[in-house]
Amino acid sequence: MKIIKGTTSTVLTIAGFDPYGGAGIQIDTKTIHSLGGYALTATTAITAQNSQGVFAVEALSPKMLHLQLSTLLSDIKVDAVKIGMLANASLIEVVVEIIKIYKLSNIVLDPVMISSSGKALLEADAVDVMVKDLFPLCTLVTPNLLETNALLGTDYKGGKEESLTMGEELIRLGAKAVLLKGGHSCEEDAVDCLVDAFGVTCYSNPRVETTHTHGTGCILSSAIATELAKKMSLKTSVKNAKNFLYEKMKISNALQLQYHSSDPEKKEPIF
Repeated sequence: MKIIKGTTSTVLTIAGFDPYGGAGIQIDTKTIHSLGGYALTATTAITAQNSQGVFAVEALSPKMLHLQLSTLLSDIKVDAVKIGMLANASLIEVVVEIIKIYKLSNIVLDPVMISSSGKALLEADAVDVMVKDLFPLCTLVTPNLLETNALLGTDYKGGKEESLTMGEELIRLGAKAVLLKGGHSCEEDAVDCLVDAFGVTCYSNPRVETTHTHGTGCILSSAIATELAKKMSLKTSVKNAKNFLYEKMKISNALQLQYHSSDPEKKEPIF
């Protein structure tokens, strides 16, 4: 019998359930497995969404989230954690407690606050809890421009020259390192800037013209977590993850779902 040495890189994703399959724990799982890792999942909320947006959100109980996490982590060691939609302060407190109890590391937080269709995905009173209690425990926080401005109370345009200032302001809030995503920025290319104690490192790819944009933040953050789980450095993890997302977006139009109506504004899954 052949003995296989070593273990599979394992990533725990804590996020919402997307029945459309292009975001949340579904796309996290697809991404993690595509990159050679194994995904464990804990659901924070159930959503009703499709290509037109998010229509409803129902959070799970803190008890159920705690049971999901403690049951998994009492049995399986994880190499990294991706955190997405958290819904409310009570669920954030559960995640903070679990991180401390199980001494989890390589934690990537995508601070999901509002959907692209305008649906609130994090209760207003939970933002301070996330910043105060969760930010300091994370290896990386990955806000988009809308989330950055919401967290800082600012109106940045996302220009490359603003990245250091934005990043430093978020680090002052408690983040160890920040990846400022450029999908909503004013730059011609999609430029993501990593800001940490060593300064700013920017990663640029051409923008892709496609309606397949659903779940980009989920893919990027779960890909970074997977690379960290494989013992890559933070900079290498970000670079590899951004390239993975770019390559998936370039071929995303190959996914052709059947819709009941034609809407040029729809947001489709990437893969």
